[in-house]
Amino acid sequence: MDFKKIAREILANVGNEENIKDVIHCHTRLRFSLIDSDKVNKDNLSKIEGVITVVESMDQLQVVIGSNVDKVYKELEKMLGKTTDVSNNEVLKNEKTKGNSFNKALTTMAQIFTPTIYALAGSGMIKGILAVVSMYYLNVHNIDIKQNDTYVILSAASDAVFYFFPIILGYTSAKVFKTHEIISMVLGATLCYPGIVALMAEDRVVTLFNINITKASYTSSVIPIIIAIWVLSYVERFLKKVIPDVIEMIMVPTLSILIMVPATLLVFGPIGIYIGNGVNWLYQLLINFSPILCGAFIGGMWCVLVIFGAHRPILPIAINDIAQNGRQNLLAFAGAANFSQAGAAMGVFLKSKNKSLKTVALSGSITALFGITEPAIYGANLRLKKPMICAVICGAIGGGIMGYGGAFGIAFANQGILTIPVYAQAGVKGFLSYLIGCLVAFFGSAILTYIVGFNDIEEKDN
Repeated sequence: MDFKKIAREILANVGNEENIKDVIHCHTRLRFSLIDSDKVNKDNLSKIEGVITVVESMDQLQVVIGSNVDKVYKELEKMLGKTTDVSNNEVLKNEKTKGNSFNKALTTMAQIFTPTIYALAGSGMIKGILAVVSMYYLNVHNIDIKQNDTYVILSAASDAVFYFFPIILGYTSAKVFKTHEIISMVLGATLCYPGIVALMAEDRVVTLFNINITKASYTSSVIPIIIAIWVLSYVERFLKKVIPDVIEMIMVPTLSILIMVPATLLVFGPIGIYIGNGVNWLYQLLINFSPILCGAFIGGMWCVLVIFGAHRPILPIAINDIAQNGRQNLLAFAGAANFSQAGAAMGVFLKSKNKSLKTVALSGSITALFGITEPAIYGANLRLKKPMICAVICGAIGGGIMGYGGAFGIAFANQGILTIPVYAQAGVKGFLSYLIGCLVAFFGSAILTYIVGFNDIEEKDN
């Protein structure tokens, strides 16, 4: 593909540079916030080579490209005359996004967490592999390798992203809230500082300026640092207004740290912990009410959310669940949805007589097995309608099976065949329910799609 040409054509059909407020990208999509949506030519966008489809959701124009999205994004950056860092989350225009507060909140959460997903996925894979290897040595050779130097080092590599999550989220939150990134990271590092961690673990009352501190562990926490950086953005703006330019470089960071560290430990940190506990409590309440229904709902509806690009804001639930409990089941249920999309696309491949459609369906099925479902959804299943319905049904059944068996993962991981080891420590029943749920979702949707059929595309209508 000519990624420069694709980027140029996309830019022309979204109204050119002057119509773009900001643009970011996730695994598969360019996400535009535009000044005037009437300037967009959706028909031409959809016909550009490499563009799978175009979706309008969450006050964004989302151009679905697939696994090559980062290559197109880099070319688009050059054309916009701006540069971004490796987080792929730099705002290219310094204007506020229009839309209702709910959409703004969802978009903000997605922008904060999206850059971390790559590191979380890699760490999750390492943790899953270590879990399988340690189980093998313990059950087959009766050897506990968890004290082995190699295991300890690799385990640290898999845990580090979560342990120091306040520092990482400090950086990504600063990008979103337009405040100083390094000062934000210092604030997150303070929460993870060994002396602070040890102080919070002591039995005695801990005070700051003779005020009792609510003791909590902030390592691996999620919400406290986001609230703190949001407040910091306002504090920093105020300080820059009132402090003379000649001493701004020294006094703004000094006062920012002196104000925000006590404020975070005394106020915003505890509030964040309570919010995080509340989110976890609510999700656990739903799971405990009916794990089967919860699993069926996520397994059936996850890829419907993917269609609208609305699944990203839900990911923090899984991240918070890991931070609170060291495990998550939301992404296990989402795995059933991914496998069902792969199966439905495979059913299209087996049933269709159209060579081009068979190629698209087979390719989409394979990529969905590795966790990227958009090619299967837009290239075959949603396009033909009935395979999408079959996928939703079988995904719900697979998710329900996982909920019944108590499947869970010990790390954040993209949902596909490579991340199956992440779910191995759920016990025999939990792991089997995950495997059975995935198999039912895949083969069930493939068989059901083949039996139900669909209106095949004629070769002349490709």
